Amino acid sequence: MRKCLSRNEILDFSTVQQARAEGTSRVKHMTWSSGLAVTADGTGVVAHAGSVAMRLLADRVGLTGGLSSALTRRAFRPIHDRGRVLVDLAVLLSDGGEAIADIDVLRHQRQVLGPVASAPTVWRTLDELTPAAVRRVETARAKVRRLVWAQLPALPPSRVAGTDLDGTVVLDVDATLVTVHSEKEAAAATFKGGFGYHPIGVWCDNSQEMLAAMLRPGNAGSNTTADHIAVLTAAIAQVPAAHRKRLLVRADGAGLSHGLLDWLTAQDAKRARSVDYSVGFAVTEQVRTAVSQVPAKAWTTAIPARARRSSASRLETTERSVTALLRRGATHGEGW
Repeated sequence: MRKCLSRNEILDFSTVQQARAEGTSRVKHMTWSSGLAVTADGTGVVAHAGSVAMRLLADRVGLTGGLSSALTRRAFRPIHDRGRVLVDLAVLLSDGGEAIADIDVLRHQRQVLGPVASAPTVWRTLDELTPAAVRRVETARAKVRRLVWAQLPALPPSRVAGTDLDGTVVLDVDATLVTVHSEKEAAAATFKGGFGYHPIGVWCDNSQEMLAAMLRPGNAGSNTTADHIAVLTAAIAQVPAAHRKRLLVRADGAGLSHGLLDWLTAQDAKRARSVDYSVGFAVTEQVRTAVSQVPAKAWTTAIPARARRSSASRLETTERSVTALLRRGATHGEGW
């Protein structure tokens, strides 16, 4: 597929210029796409056509307008609408950008996109995001997501072991390491011997969307309860209310803390809401060997939270005991 322009390959930006002359940032967000066409042949071909489509999608679903309204300030009339700048930054990241300076990739498409903010303007836009502004941005995102999900015949089901979890919204919480190669703000040594950041995020398995994220220094803990709760709270707020009735939160071993599990249990107790959770980790050969050394008397029949007896078994022990067993070796498991 190739991307081409109509109207003699030149778009009319007179409306944008007129709006600026009137001293307002309330431009029509769709002006840049007027006369735009997608075809398999033609002239005026441009690169990164997929990013153009993503930008147009943000406009069509109301995200650009919602962010613009969220970031409007009295007596502040920027040349580049702040909602548009954030959308362009998101498009940049999805297109493989790694630094603010990569915004030049979009600026080179002026004939298609119209005026795009410079790197310094993008920097100022991010610097202007106060905690109150961030909350308004989150509200705008949630509103747009509600409208988009409402267009779906049904939310795609999450599949577990070949089974569809119909009607259940699955949230995966996990942290990851981001390596940096210079002394950037808040970068620190990581527990794996690297240097950078240790952000934590929540993804919706049904729609493959990242719902919430928290940037943390590299030395942030893997199982910090407060961070897990904060990012999950933000993520649940992004799920449309009509889909919050049945939630399943999944985490790896970093989520194995009494604080987080107690909090999830409390969420399950809320009226008209079911919150299940699954906390686990990869069962390696080392784990299998350690489990095989656990005495039979340490096992008991598992009883789920809803008091239905299960045929599975569980081990009543502490995370510290399991960790110690794995570190010392299975032969040290006697005497449990």
